[in-house]
Formats: sequence, C-alpha cells, structure tokens
Amino acid sequence: MSHNEKHTPPSASSYARLDCRVSFAGLDFKNPILAAEFEDILSLQRLGGFVVKGLSREPMVGNPPPRMFETAAGMLNSIGLQNIGVVAFVRDKLPQLRKKNVVVVANIFGHTREEYKETIEILNQGEGVAAYELNVSCPNTRQGGIHFGSDPHLLEDVVSAAKSASHRPLIVKLSPNVTSIPQMARVAAGAGADAISLVNTFVAMAIDAKTRKPRISNVIAGLSGPAIKPIALRMVYEAAHAVDIPVIGIGGIATGEDVAEFMLAGAAAVQIGTANYFDPCATERIVNEFERWCIENRVKDVKELIGGLRI
Repeated sequence: MSHNEKHTPPSASSYARLDCRVSFAGLDFKNPILAAEFEDILSLQRLGGFVVKGLSREPMVGNPPPRMFETAAGMLNSIGLQNIGVVAFVRDKLPQLRKKNVVVVANIFGHTREEYKETIEILNQGEGVAAYELNVSCPNTRQGGIHFGSDPHLLEDVVSAAKSASHRPLIVKLSPNVTSIPQMARVAAGAGADAISLVNTFVAMAIDAKTRKPRISNVIAGLSGPAIKPIALRMVYEAAHAVDIPVIGIGGIATGEDVAEFMLAGAAAVQIGTANYFDPCATERIVNEFERWCIENRVKDVKELIGGLRI
C-alpha cells in the first residue's frame, strides 16, 4: 500500500458475514482464540475460550525468585506450577468463571498417575469446566523424575488413566522436548486423547555474565514467546498430519496473522500466553486483528483455514 493510499476499514456488514466459530472434541467456540491463565485482566467474553492456570491435587507455592527473565525474543519462566490447588479452585474460582460467557478448560498436572486421576475426579464434581488439558511436562516422581511427556510408555499410561477418570473431553498438552512430535501425538491419540495442544515451553536457561550466576533461581527454565514460533509452527504441522484428532496450536502467537498461520498448519484453535505478559489486552487485540485479517483476505468461514497450507 502506498503512502497516499488510504486504508479502508472493513464494513460492519463484512464482520457480520464472517463466521469465526469452530467446534471440536464436542466443544463449541465462538472463535478459535483461547487465552491462557489471565482471567483477572481480560474481558473473557470476547474470547473463544480460556485455559485455567495449571491445577494440582494439593496447593503449590512454586519456585523461589527470580523465576522470570525476558529474553531477546521471548521469556524464560520457572514459576514452578504455583497454584491454589484443585479443591480451592472448585470452591472459590469456578463459581466466578461460570458467570462469564466463555468456554473454560482446566489445565491439570501431577507427579504420579494417581495425582492426575484424583485431580480430575475432584474437577468432575464442579460445574462450569468444559474440558481438561493434561500437562504432561511434569517429572514422574515414581520413575526417577522422567517426564511423562518425554517417554512414550509413561505418556500412554498417564493419558489412559486420565481418560478413564474424566467425565469431560481430554486435551493432552505435548512437550516439544522430544525426539519425535508425531510419535508422541500418535501415542496420546491412541491412549484416548480427544485433542492435543502443542507446544509447551522449550527447556532453556540464561546467565548473567557479570555475576556469573544464572538469571533464574532454578537455573533451568521454560522458553516461550516469539522466539519459539517457527519451531512450534513446524511441530503443529507435523502433529496435525500424524493424527486425526484436533490440534490446538501454542507458541509465540502475537498477532492475528500468527493465528492464521497456525490454523493453516493444521490447528483448529490456538492459545495465547506469553503475549499477555507484555500487553494485558493482547488476546483481545489478536481477536480483532484476526477478524480483520480474515475479512481483508476474503475468508468467510475460519474453518476453511484449518490445514489449508498449499504445498
């Protein structure tokens, strides 16, 4: 567009004709954009869905500070899965979320298969949760600290156990720190996952050269943000071609066009996380940008984008 050419905003009728709805795993979303962990600073009604911060059977205080560090193109974090515990969530948080017009997905984790099952069984008793998202990037304390998401046998075991306990659709959030994403996607699908989400954070670290100390107290942390987007996009593409269940794309999404890219790679929906740290209204902005992008690119139904990459 030249400097002299005026940008004409899409008309109200263009927005009215755009169908942003997506449906998968028995869930209906008003649009494919989900926010992760930011219920206190977002207008949730604008979003397709909301993924609750990771919940465990017992409350967890997390890791000591410093536990976040901004990198050149993203963020390192080692929060340590701090949360109030599933019982307090069902009692105190869930009633508030029920009042909002949004699909609520509860992210859960544990350090044994029994912890995963017990957390799900407590959530089953609450009203207002549409689905569960299984964080399998946790160490199995009974298997010497091997992460559930990095071992196919452990992944199959924990997904099967969670599925047997769940009264709601089960989404499995895959770790990128594996040799083969297609293999792990197939294992999750075979064990009963209704959908998969990917990717979780990449294992990384940062060092303060002057003090010769790590930037994060836990030394090792998870890298998220725009730095991981090209790798996440590739993994979503690979996973979507490996399984028949829906895929939710995660990793460095910061614009409406990013959403379109992940959907073209095969994602039925996306999650926005790190962008909200830098802009509390990021997810709402991305929804608006995505709608504008669809109209400007003559997309009438966003479902036509899913897996629409032309090779």
